[in-house]
Amino acid sequence: MTSYKVLDVNDDLPVRTKGPVHSGKVRSVYWLTDEDSARLISEKGYQVPKGTELAIMIISDRISAFDCIWQGENGLNGVPGKGIALNSVASHWFKLFDKAGLAGNHIVDIPHPYIWIVRKASTVKVEAIARQYITGSMWRDYSKGVRNFCGLELPEGLVANQKLDEVLITPSTKGIITGVTDIPEVDDVNITRENIINNLGVFNFKSPEDVAKYEKLLVEGFSLISDELAKLDQIFVDTKFEFGYVEDLNGTNKLIYIDEVGTPDSSRIWDEAAYRDGKIVENSKEGFRQLLINNVPDSDVLLNKDRMPEREQLAKDYVLPESVMLAVSDTYVGIASKIVGHDITIPADPRAEVIAILDEQYGLVSHS
Repeated sequence: MTSYKVLDVNDDLPVRTKGPVHSGKVRSVYWLTDEDSARLISEKGYQVPKGTELAIMIISDRISAFDCIWQGENGLNGVPGKGIALNSVASHWFKLFDKAGLAGNHIVDIPHPYIWIVRKASTVKVEAIARQYITGSMWRDYSKGVRNFCGLELPEGLVANQKLDEVLITPSTKGIITGVTDIPEVDDVNITRENIINNLGVFNFKSPEDVAKYEKLLVEGFSLISDELAKLDQIFVDTKFEFGYVEDLNGTNKLIYIDEVGTPDSSRIWDEAAYRDGKIVENSKEGFRQLLINNVPDSDVLLNKDRMPEREQLAKDYVLPESVMLAVSDTYVGIASKIVGHDITIPADPRAEVIAILDEQYGLVSHS
């Protein structure tokens, strides 16, 4: 049995908060009290306006795929090192974005590899997706005869996993958009640029210029990561970015990158040497998705959104062998170590380390 301790539950830490903890598939967000936000801005010298709301964002080692969380045997309900791999990679790209003069991001401090201290942003309700290759769901639709993707026409004669002539922007909704006639009221549905421009307020954009800006930042960020990965003989296939607005020190609203960028969870990354040989070797979550598709009793449950209740039940009941969780760990930690340029060390007890740092160095642990 593995000796790894994974951080699988991350929404029950004894942190003083304002309101309930918001728990996503992988990260949990603890909004700090106004007093703690003000104290940290002052004590730590964070370059944000006074009165900015701060949150502690704790990453977990959980693995989600097809909108469900998956478990391993022997209580290994997460992938060892996955959280630290994702945070390390995203932080690495954010630093390079800063150096290249692209937009800033929401992180104000990184106390520990599992912790980001972030500032509140007003989130744009668009999953900004960029693609350089035709694969995955796009290929599945194309092979069934679909040629129009998010308002873009693809040519005839493309083959699976082919490189596209240019980076395509294929946005989808973040959350459920209501009250727009040509957008179904479900999460994660493909939209066009025209949908966004015609409904700026619904998507939380402040101007048409900002729509052009998000597209520019998406392509510039994509190109930077793609160029860096090429140096490591890796291919940046496609990715999802998210954006939001914050106020800078002089009171101006600006569009920034939020969430994570260029990670093996939010992107497909292929091994370039294998691709030259006509093979696809996934260095991202896509490998785990394929493994599930090939091993569950009925793969349509995973691919068919109309069968969501069955899918959720399957994920609850399906226990993955420990060897699978450790193989997925090797993928995440391996690609992350390559990207950041040094071996990533998996903490012995991430939960205990996180609580100790938030208590001793940040004074945020509630002792009541």
